[in-house]
Parts: sequence; structure tokens; C-alpha cells
Amino acid sequence: MSADSQHHQSIVEKAKTWVARSTYILLFTCLILLFLIRLLWRSIKAPAYRSRITERLGLSLSQLKTTPAAGGIWLHAVSVGEVIAAVPVINAIRQQYPDMPITVTTTTPTGSARLTEMLGDELGTHLFHVYAPYDWPLFVSSFLRRIKPCLHIVMETELWPVTIFLCQQKGIPVLVANARMSAKSTKGYQRFSWLCRAMMQDIHVATQYQQDAEHFLSLGLPPQQLQITGSIKFDIELDTNLIHAANQYKSQLNNEMQKTFIWLAASTHKGEDEQILVVHRKVLKQDPNALLVLVPRHPERFDDVAQLTQSKNFQLHRFSSTEPLAIEKNVLLVDSIGKLLMFYGVADIAFVGGSLVPTGGHNTIEPVAWGIPVLSGPHTFNFAEVTERLEQAGALQIIENVDQLSIAVLQLLKDSKQLTLSGAAAKQVIDDNRGAKQKLMNIIASLLNDKLPTD
Repeated sequence: MSADSQHHQSIVEKAKTWVARSTYILLFTCLILLFLIRLLWRSIKAPAYRSRITERLGLSLSQLKTTPAAGGIWLHAVSVGEVIAAVPVINAIRQQYPDMPITVTTTTPTGSARLTEMLGDELGTHLFHVYAPYDWPLFVSSFLRRIKPCLHIVMETELWPVTIFLCQQKGIPVLVANARMSAKSTKGYQRFSWLCRAMMQDIHVATQYQQDAEHFLSLGLPPQQLQITGSIKFDIELDTNLIHAANQYKSQLNNEMQKTFIWLAASTHKGEDEQILVVHRKVLKQDPNALLVLVPRHPERFDDVAQLTQSKNFQLHRFSSTEPLAIEKNVLLVDSIGKLLMFYGVADIAFVGGSLVPTGGHNTIEPVAWGIPVLSGPHTFNFAEVTERLEQAGALQIIENVDQLSIAVLQLLKDSKQLTLSGAAAKQVIDDNRGAKQKLMNIIASLLNDKLPTD
């Protein structure tokens, strides 16, 4: 190709990129009012969505007592799952760069609450938390002017064209860490290939697995901007205080409620709770002293799930209740944010929701880390590689429907040996897949290399 042809092609590509970004900004501008209306609508059931709106507009850092110093890291974790993955990274960064400010943003109130629960005592001089601004030029520009980061880290998959472009314009590298990209998400992005290809030129990506990498490459990511690190969620470390709290609460359930078998349904979605209760009815016929711990995914569903449970004539105890635990209660509804990880340590087995309905599943590594058998429905496309590894290791069992779930739970109820074997397999698969955090830290160090002052 001649120099003139290359120059012409470069001009055409730049023009396409400009048109793509301009079209996106125009569309987003038209939709801003709808975003705000949706926010207020969600706040009817979850009032936390109504607070700190100016943060979402990039107009203030109302949550902060002091403004972060320039030259820090902006780390974005959308919600609870991304926050859990982010905390080990945050701790590693703070250990390696103790004086570097880190501003952590979330999108959902549940993510904000989980971050505050996990790191709340440490928020202050070098660690900050606010909501992320909406992806509109004035909002993002205002936010960047306030925190002046030297690196932007996005956990898993949250690609916003304006944010990426403005970071690129200001010389701020963007790293998508612990990145995952399902086949379904890839098809969604491919519908906007005119915009997606432009984004891919301006980001670095550390994917969890080869399949994720191939999906990013298919969207136009340059191969030299890609590395495969594995899933950082396998680097999970259970805090000793958390282990103690789980053991203490389990002893309380065993002794005060005389519960001989505790099974947990985690992160359930609408349409799954009904099925879980059908299974629990069968479990109670086998063991009247069994207890179901039910943890809905979204806080706004707590009351609905409570009403559903009582309408099915189960004896319900709400975790937030001040009433003492009673022997006759056979369902414990965890209606408090940020308690799921502890309750995995309370349970004998766990079913992870979002998988009996086509949501794509949720993090199955957390219950595996506790060394308990884990069950999941067939819809796990958001965690396809992790699911396959856990299943092959014998730490996870996929069930296709509510009938199979009943059979699996009842078998584990009667077979204590299988409980032990599945638990041992669970712990082994965690140990075999550690190491992603250090690989990610090496990438972060290389991106920061040109940004940090030299002695």
C-alpha cells in the first residue's frame, strides 16, 4: 500500500470514528432525561437511588470530605460482583503504592454499600468512594477535572465510549481488568461495531480467559493491547473475622433453632424464589429441621420475597428482625446488604441464582472458597469458563430445572460423604487457579511506569 493510500485510509478511519462518537453523544443527550426518570423510578422501591444524584452528573463529590490529590487511580466497579473482584486489587495497589490516591466509583447503591462495608474504615486520606458520572462529555469532563487521575481501571466489562475517549484525550490509560465478555455480550456490542471498534483502539484489556480474549479481539481490540490473566476472584481470601462470624452464627442456628441441615439460595431473581420454595417443601419432608437461607439479589425485592414465602405457609424469620430465632422457623430471609459472603460460611450447600432464569448466573467462586458443594442452573453464560472449570473439578453441579435441583439437594442432604468430597474439590480448585492478581499488578505497574515521577 502506497503512502498516499495509507494517508487516505487513516483520514477515512478518523472520520468514521468522529461520526461514531458524535452519533453516540447525540443519542445519549436525547436519552439523559430518560436515565434520570429511570433513576427516580427505581428509587420508589430502592430509595438509595435518589441520593447523591449530583455525583452521577459529575457536578460534585458530595460523599467526600476532601478532594483526591492529582495523579491517582480511578477504579470503577459497577455493582456488588465487581466490587468483590476490585477489593483485592485495591489492597494490592495500596500495598505497592501506599501514597497513591484511589477513587473508587460504583453505579448501584448495593455496590456502594458493599464497598463501604468491606473498606469503609479505610476510606479517607488516600482511598475515596463516589458514584460514577453518566457517560456524557460535560459530566465526565467535570469528574476528571476534580480527581485528575493518571490511570483508569474498569473492573470486568463496563465500556463507556465518552469516558474512554476523554481519558485518551487527556493521556490517561484505560485498563479493563479481570475482563469477561460472553458470546451474548459480544453480539450486543457487534450491533454497534461502528462505535465499538473506535473504543477498542483506546483501551488495554486483561481478560480472564482465552474465550474472553477472542471475543474482545473480534470487536477490534489490537492484539498488543491484550493479556490473559485468569480470574482474580480465585484469589479470594476469607477474613478471619468473617470466618469467626460465620461459625458463630451457624452455631446459633444449630443450637437455638436446632437446624440440622442448612442450605442457601443466593442472589435469586424473580421467577427463581418460587422454584426454590418448591424444593424446600420437599427438603422439609425429609428433614423437618432443615433451614433454607434465602438471599434475593436485589434489595427492592426483599418485601416481595417475604410475602411470597409467607403466602406459601412457610415459617419466615427475617435477618433484620429483632425477634429471637425460633425453632419453628424454616426459612431465613437475608434482607440486609453485604451479608451473602458470610452466609456461604453458614450453609452446608449453596445454590447460586440468576441461573434458573436466563440472567447469566452469578459468582460461584465465593461459595467454593468456603469448601461447600455448589449447585447452579444452566444459564451461566456470564461465567462460562469459571463454571466449566468448577464443574470439571467436581466443585460445582449444574442442574437443568427445579426437579433436578430437588434431587441434588436431597441427595446431598442424605450423603454426608458427598458433602465432604465436594468441599475438598472446591478448596482444591481455588488453590489451582490463584495468581491472576499478581499478573494484573504487573500490567498496572507497566501502565503507571511513565506516569510516576522518577527520583
